[in-house]
Amino acid sequence: MKKDLKGFSTRALHSGWDHDPSTGSFGLPVYLTAGYKFGSAEEAASLFELKKEGFIYSRIGNPTVAAFEEVIADLESGSAAVATSSGQAAFNQLLSLICKKDDHVVVGRKVYGGTLTLLSNIFSKFGVEVSVVDTDDPEEVARAVSPKTRCIITETVGNPSLNVAPLEELAAIARDNEALLIVDNTFMSPALCRPVEWGANVVVHSATKYLSGFGNIIGGVVVDGGNVNWGSMKKWPEFTEPEEAYHGVVFSEAFGTKALATKLRACALRDIGGCMSPFDAYLLWMSIGTLSLRMKKHSENALAVARFLEEREEVAWVSYPGLESHPHHGRAKKYFREGYGGMIAFCLKGGIEAGRKFLNSLNLFSIIANIGDARSMAIHPASTTHSQLSREELEKAGIEDGLVRLSIGLEDVEDIIDDLDRALSSI
Repeated sequence: MKKDLKGFSTRALHSGWDHDPSTGSFGLPVYLTAGYKFGSAEEAASLFELKKEGFIYSRIGNPTVAAFEEVIADLESGSAAVATSSGQAAFNQLLSLICKKDDHVVVGRKVYGGTLTLLSNIFSKFGVEVSVVDTDDPEEVARAVSPKTRCIITETVGNPSLNVAPLEELAAIARDNEALLIVDNTFMSPALCRPVEWGANVVVHSATKYLSGFGNIIGGVVVDGGNVNWGSMKKWPEFTEPEEAYHGVVFSEAFGTKALATKLRACALRDIGGCMSPFDAYLLWMSIGTLSLRMKKHSENALAVARFLEEREEVAWVSYPGLESHPHHGRAKKYFREGYGGMIAFCLKGGIEAGRKFLNSLNLFSIIANIGDARSMAIHPASTTHSQLSREELEKAGIEDGLVRLSIGLEDVEDIIDDLDRALSSI
């Protein structure tokens, strides 16, 4: 494997895979296998006891999946990564690993609705206490934290409000309370923001979105930031004390900066089983090579569209971190590189009826719940992606009846704006 590669695009193209030494194949093979042949009974035992690195069973690890995991860990400035079957599976398995009955989680109220319902509908049934707060306000977060808090969950950019999280302040609160800061970086991707570099301990992605870029796979990934000193923390015995399931291995000692990722794979992925398929990993690995180019174009198009929407009389307000009018524009300039992403939220003055008429009048845009595709898409969050939230929860999340979320694609920006112009004029 090539070493000491510095540029983001260079690492995106060369990390994770170089060639197959047995055949010379330059392309990444798709390893469609369930199991792996061991050289001896002793080798099998060493692999199962985590004394040796290697592959045991494709639910736990696969060479094609490993290539994707290695490149995304590198690009996110992390130590290791674990790929999963979806973004929801990533959060489910991560939280299952670090949370138990009577533990406490602090989560931002403006995060993706599926993250909120996973916590409130599933983990709360298992005895995990959940506090939903405004993570834009570090003081409110600090008040919500307790000695039982295991993690603080936020998004780099909120879905769909597009607020920008104060990563450094949240990281300090988590660190002072021996909690983990978990950041969903789906909307920005590592091409634009690396939360670990601002203090995050764990980064999560729905790989379905910008990492894929073409809406052709479902996947997720958890990146271990490798920056937790487990030995100095008293409230994480699962990492600092012997693990019976693996004959007394102490994960913090045996795996160091990769302790969380290794235990996530060896325990949560093993037991819950939400693994990524090799073919999906292959498509993701190919897409990562163009991530930087795609995110720059998404950002350029989105900024032009946001400025266009600001001038329309049908629009009450526009939220895009690249606009000077955005309340977190200064924060975005600090955290983001080479653009502000491809997502825009705006509110129509006519409310829900105007929103529906606008969506039904679009031609180039597709009404789709996914985001991060090369093609432009639009959705009405209050009636779709966040429809399981109560009226009070919608209001707290800043989701109004007239709110429309746009995922700006890679088309010629003139065509994108023409389509929006026609749809707005039809209201």
